[in-house]
Amino acid sequence: MTIEFAHAHTLQKPWGVADLRPWSNAGEDANTIGEIWYERSDSTTVPPSLLLKLLFTNQPLSIQVHPDDAYAQSIGLPNGKTEAWYVLSATPEAKIALGLKQRLTQEQLRHTIDDGSISNLVVWQPAHPGDTTLVAAGTIHAIGAGLVIAEIQQRSDATFRLFDHGRGRELHIENALAVANAGPADFRVTPTRLTDTRTLLISNSHFTFERIDLTPNSFWCLEAEQETWLLVISGSAHAGLFDVTLGDAVFAQSDRVNLRAGRDGLAGLVAYTGGLVPELLKCLDMETTQ
Repeated sequence: MTIEFAHAHTLQKPWGVADLRPWSNAGEDANTIGEIWYERSDSTTVPPSLLLKLLFTNQPLSIQVHPDDAYAQSIGLPNGKTEAWYVLSATPEAKIALGLKQRLTQEQLRHTIDDGSISNLVVWQPAHPGDTTLVAAGTIHAIGAGLVIAEIQQRSDATFRLFDHGRGRELHIENALAVANAGPADFRVTPTRLTDTRTLLISNSHFTFERIDLTPNSFWCLEAEQETWLLVISGSAHAGLFDVTLGDAVFAQSDRVNLRAGRDGLAGLVAYTGGLVPELLKCLDMETTQ
């Protein structure tokens, strides 16, 4: 039985920002903080299978691709990486990229990597707060400047860069060619309203991703049978033994998390392993299942 206030760990990135507010006070004196990783406060345990992040972009990220489990294991990695994005804020010109404008052969893809023309072949789409994107393993993708994104992913460092905007970092051409789906991808993710409080964003074999919206001062129980992450994206709450507000996260497993929403209510992103849990939230005020 576990309920922990997640430790927020910042990482410098060449495409990051100096000021993470209002999501965090960290990095105010740094130059390029690009990511916050949320980790268990008990570092002696086996790392969770999911990794929750915030991304802060002041420049475009590399064009990249992740392997599936089978390929990752064939090169000695524990698993591949499928991930999902939820846009928290976006400047008017902010964009994300997913897939290519046309299908390429492997040799054509190699040529576009070699000469950099792949930067003109990815499909860029405007990004808006509340947008959800599934980035399945094998999908060529990128994130543009001017975004704050919440990301949930399989815990993996397996990223193969195809183009890096002249930053001089290593490209991973052979691995990228081996795993990339060199064609168009589907941007469309249609959230499903499950109840007044729950919206299903994405569910696949690796994780389920939801948004919850709790009314002011309401009292709930979050059933965290499997590995579960809660990220506060608006408002506040008392979660288990902890007071949480914007940018805070809680990890729970094999436990029930009592949630008392604050005076402005609570909006949160919940991610957990496995498929959809129908009775994830129980309203203790009304004793009804939500």
